[in-house]
Order: sequence, then C-alpha cells, then structure tokens
Amino acid sequence: MAVVIRMTRGGQKKKPFYRIVAADKRFCRDGRFLEVVGTWDPILEKAVVKKEAAEKWIKKGAQVSATVKKLFVKQGVSLATTAAQ
Repeated sequence: MAVVIRMTRGGQKKKPFYRIVAADKRFCRDGRFLEVVGTWDPILEKAVVKKEAAEKWIKKGAQVSATVKKLFVKQGVSLATTAAQ
C-alpha cells in the first residue's frame, strides 16, 4: 500500500478549508484517509500540523505532495526519511 500525505478540500463554496491527511494513493482526493495530520486555512493563511504524526508517516515511507511539503518546511517538520535502526 502506497501512502501519500496530501490535502483534502472542505468548506463552503468560495471558502475553502483543507485537511492534511495520510491516505492510500488509490483513494480519491476527498475520500477515505488513514489519519488527519493537520489543517490549512488559505483565507487566514494558517496551518496547524501534528508534527509527531507527520514525521511518523514520513518515516514509514509516505510520499509528500509538493504543496504539503512547502507547508511542512514552514512549520518545521522533518522531511528526512531515514529511520533509526
């Protein structure tokens, strides 16, 4: 199972709100997901990220989308994929 960390859209028309989720690559964008890793509000330009959960999925080998990668860098989430062995 290939896991990807990406955003799902929510909110009303013209008032978007995104959840950052870990999901199977085969699931549709707004469909099922494995875990909510954070949120992003583009109107307020505010992101809230659960760093421990994000780093856990990255260490397990999850791919990160380009947009989420930019948010993670701003929030200080480690993108290193090497796990301590």
